[in-house]
Amino acid sequence: MVTTITWGDVTTTPAGRAFSLDSSASGCCIKLAVVKLNSRRWRWLWRLSRVRGELMAASVWSGYLTFGLISMPVRLFSGARSSGISFNMLHRPDLQRVKQQYYCPADNRVVERSEIVKGYEFRKDEYVVIEPEEIKKIEPRTAKTMEILEFVKESDVDPVYFESSYYMVPEEAGRRPYALLTKALEESEYVAIAKLTMHNREYTVFLRPHSGGMMLHTMYYAEEVRQVEEFGAPDVELKDAEVKVAHQLIEALATDWDPEKYHDSFQDNLKKLIQTKLEGGKVIEIDKPKKMAPVVDLMAALKQSLAEMEGKKKPAATTKSEGEAVAAGGKSRRGR
Repeated sequence: MVTTITWGDVTTTPAGRAFSLDSSASGCCIKLAVVKLNSRRWRWLWRLSRVRGELMAASVWSGYLTFGLISMPVRLFSGARSSGISFNMLHRPDLQRVKQQYYCPADNRVVERSEIVKGYEFRKDEYVVIEPEEIKKIEPRTAKTMEILEFVKESDVDPVYFESSYYMVPEEAGRRPYALLTKALEESEYVAIAKLTMHNREYTVFLRPHSGGMMLHTMYYAEEVRQVEEFGAPDVELKDAEVKVAHQLIEALATDWDPEKYHDSFQDNLKKLIQTKLEGGKVIEIDKPKKMAPVVDLMAALKQSLAEMEGKKKPAATTKSEGEAVAAGGKSRRGR
């Protein structure tokens, strides 16, 4: 049986055991994998690996934001999340994917998920069982209502307290009060502090204006921000001339903020590594940086750095040796 798969403006027929399908029109990438069920039958497992834009965006929280006597229905959408290549655990002799199972030593058997409950260990090997329905019963009012508690100057908030970012989008009935609060925050340079419950935890959150809308940032509590005893200003004496050259070095590298030009070169190298292996090429090690020696003459090092950087600004990009070394030898099977 031949299967034809259509996604966006792309139609393709799988010919191998695994393939990727990209659609720039829809801004999506679908990864398909084939799993052999037995010697005669095959099953396709579809895994959505990346969705961009609003095509399949799902809100992570919905409820009301209250501001004095004003309330507005809003939804939260994840603002950012890390992404990268993931690997599956395989049994080396036959390259079959291994499965994780839950084992009960008391019964000496593997147990099903339906048999598992959550428990809190209050004493060694003694637990109190907590049911999902019981957790629902104790949810605070902030599970559905986010109340603004106070406003603080944005410049007073240390970024170390920021945890995760979310886009806050108003429902139709909340568009006008949402626009009003956003404009007031923009003009006053304040951020709002509110309380919000989601994922079985109550967060203190920041609300700040961003590109005409509002961003929400969950906050680390003070007891969660670690203090390191060794951290702080070193007890050293700096010369005015050294500080001056350091300023000049900063100016030589100064540029406008452009997040689009920063990339994860290690992930890029992993993709090249996978492609090289698929094509039967040889993986070549990239050049490793030389061991750094301690700076003996700080002023001389600053001046040398300034001489190298002056007149040009280096972009944060993968070096040629890194990008090419990984893929070296990765010729297509078709060309051999």
